[in-house]
Amino acid sequence: MRRPLALIAATLLTGALAVPAALAVDGDEGFTIKDPRITESSGLAASRLHPGVYWTHNDQDEGPYLYAVDGGTGETVARVALSGVGTLRDVEAIAVGPGNRILVGDIGDNLGGTWPHVWIYELPEPTELKDRTVRATQYVVKYEDGARDAESMVVHPKTGRVYIIDKKEDGGHLYEGPAKLSASGTNVFRPTAPVDLWATDAAFSPDGERLSVRGYLGGIWYDWNGGEIRRGGRISVPLGQGESATYTTDGRKLLLGMEGAGSRVEAEDAPGGGGEPGAGAEGGKGGGDAGDGNGDGNGDTVKVVVVAAVAAVLFGLVRRRRRG
Repeated sequence: MRRPLALIAATLLTGALAVPAALAVDGDEGFTIKDPRITESSGLAASRLHPGVYWTHNDQDEGPYLYAVDGGTGETVARVALSGVGTLRDVEAIAVGPGNRILVGDIGDNLGGTWPHVWIYELPEPTELKDRTVRATQYVVKYEDGARDAESMVVHPKTGRVYIIDKKEDGGHLYEGPAKLSASGTNVFRPTAPVDLWATDAAFSPDGERLSVRGYLGGIWYDWNGGEIRRGGRISVPLGQGESATYTTDGRKLLLGMEGAGSRVEAEDAPGGGGEPGAGAEGGKGGGDAGDGNGDGNGDTVKVVVVAAVAAVLFGLVRRRRRG
């Protein structure tokens, strides 16, 4: 995205002759997804090979498709079909890990956490953006403490380890996968830390130092701290059925997307950086609040419960379509 003329003029007037090191990238002001085939964008991941391009997917689709969307125009520049994955069930998350590997989380469970296993698919990010079919590796995933519903999957940008956050109204848990996923056996994910949110997506900062988790009504960012997450502050999110989150590749912005045709992806300053909405109040090196992520006291909690109930009616957040 081009830098505004007013900003360029101001730079010249102040005598700053050097070109700023961090230039804007496509998507850092948000964008609208224009492809009519994308009606339930449930995950978002910034491309590493194609700056300003974002991968997304539908909750369910006529086939196993990923869409590459230009963050400057909102137009789809490629549709990638996955082969070797069987029938998709409830695809909820996407992430790009080390080595430019795309991971797709078929981890939703609209039957209330009853699937005996879920799946993660892995494929190389295409070096050329065009419609194509790419063979993916399929991994079987189970949770150490039993089946559950989840919509958030992240891949640490340094280690490549995969994490899942389950979706529970009173707050879920961060689940850690094995150091390396195995395509020949079952990959058991174990709970490692509570997450104070009804999580619908999450994202690692590009340096792997922060984990941002979003829900329908708000979000929380955590210092990663080697996996012993420490609550840092709040993230404001657009009201509605918010289903996706990703950082821009330069780490300066956090993008928050919605479901629905013609959905909007909003951009915010990356949390934990300075001046981000609501970060100062929580401030919590060492954990901050130990509450449910919905408020700092009983009064705030009651207010958010009321708002959550209203939002559930308006947006159908509690009773989603049952899928088989």
